[in-house]
Amino acid sequence: MEIKRLSHIDNAGKAHMVNVTNKAPTYRIAVAKCEVILSNSCEKFNETVQLYSYLERIQAFEIARQAGIQSSKRTSELIPLCHPLQILDTEIQFLKDPDRIGVESRLTTFHRTGIEMEALVACCCAALTLVNMLKSKNILVQITNLALWEKHGGKSGSFVRNPS
Repeated sequence: MEIKRLSHIDNAGKAHMVNVTNKAPTYRIAVAKCEVILSNSCEKFNETVQLYSYLERIQAFEIARQAGIQSSKRTSELIPLCHPLQILDTEIQFLKDPDRIGVESRLTTFHRTGIEMEALVACCCAALTLVNMLKSKNILVQITNLALWEKHGGKSGSFVRNPS
C-alpha cells in the first residue's frame, strides 16, 4: 500500500503552506464537536441542576460562546500552516446532559480552502473556557472526543462522521 504524501509537505520533505491560488472559491461548512465531562464536578454540587444554575449565573455559556467565536477568527495565528479565512458565520451550541456538556461549533465561509481547523479550534476553545470556570470546583473536569463531524464544499465534497 502506498502512503500518500501529506498536503503540507513539499517534494523535498519540508513543511509549507498549501498553494490554493488555482482553486475556485466555494461555499464551505464545517462542524466540530467535543464533550466536557462533568461527572466528578457534579459531586461537588450534589446535583447537576445546581451546576447548570451556577454556570448560567456566571454567564459561563455566553463567555464560552464568545471564546469560540473569537478563537475561530485567529486560527491562522495559532496553527502555522493554516490560511487566514474570512469567516461568514460561527455558531457555538451547548448540549447539557447530567454528566457532560456537549460543545458544537458550525462555521461557514466562501473560500478556496476548508474551514475545518477553524471549527475544531472554536469548539476546543469554547470547551476550554468552560473548563477554566469549572476547575475551581473540581480539577478533574476534562475535555474528550474532539473531532470534525461534518464538512461540505470544496474539491473533496461532503463528509459526515458516522456517529457509532
